[in-house]
Amino acid sequence: MWTGIARSAGRQHGVISRAQLMALGAAKDAIRRWVAEERLYRLHRGVYAVGHEALTPKSRYLAAVYACGPDALLSHRAAGALQDLVSSTVIEVTASRGCKPKPGITIHRSRLIHPDDRAQVDGIPTTSVARTFVDLADVLNERQLTTAVRQAELLKLLDVRAIDTTLDRLPGRAGRHRLKRVLAAYEPEPHLLRSEAERKLKRLCEQHRLPQPQFNVQVAGYEVDVYWPEAKLALEFDGAETHLTRHAFHEDRRRDRALAVEGVQTLRVTWPDLGGVLAGHVRKILRRR
Repeated sequence: MWTGIARSAGRQHGVISRAQLMALGAAKDAIRRWVAEERLYRLHRGVYAVGHEALTPKSRYLAAVYACGPDALLSHRAAGALQDLVSSTVIEVTASRGCKPKPGITIHRSRLIHPDDRAQVDGIPTTSVARTFVDLADVLNERQLTTAVRQAELLKLLDVRAIDTTLDRLPGRAGRHRLKRVLAAYEPEPHLLRSEAERKLKRLCEQHRLPQPQFNVQVAGYEVDVYWPEAKLALEFDGAETHLTRHAFHEDRRRDRALAVEGVQTLRVTWPDLGGVLAGHVRKILRRR
């Protein structure tokens, strides 16, 4: 029996629950004896380390989840740390509303956890990345949240649509508006970016009473997205899908140099740039030229 216990714990970061011990055939008296003999080390009520107390952070995370019930999930800063989004030593768990306080664990009680909010990382039940961000928005300031979003983007874990869907399920969350502000810079670009961006730029020029430019015209042997000929001002839309390769990066700069030789100034903008600040910059350039 003990071999089976050791194997089970070995797959669980050295941690096992009383329910798992009993499922393997251990009686309550045997569990008490193993604790007295220091073959089991009590971490929380009904949760044990097997053989030693040299626990890793993941061991403590899993022990905390086990201590909070079968539906519990590692969450908030602890889930963010496990997912490499933030740095934190706080152990936080989201559990059912009936979960009682546990020493060393910050418990967030939830009436219902949607199946899409559940995930596993290294065998530890945890919130999905999208749900983690909704939770983090309640406990981090805007600067910290921005850093976490940037980290998720680097790790290719950022899914703005999934976060929006999760927010829709949880409309009353305290950090909702903070998270929305941070995500505004990461909204997915629309399909067929150039045509969508052209329509948005036309509206922007109308709203700010700027001269309407030409679109998709040849200038010095190159097709430019937007052009004000009277000011020799070109504007290029840089979409993430087409302009972030090494080849595109160097080709864009060769193109800009060639246009500069002809006296054409090029502004490179992204979808989030199409707003009032850009309109102000264009106005100033048009006035100078």
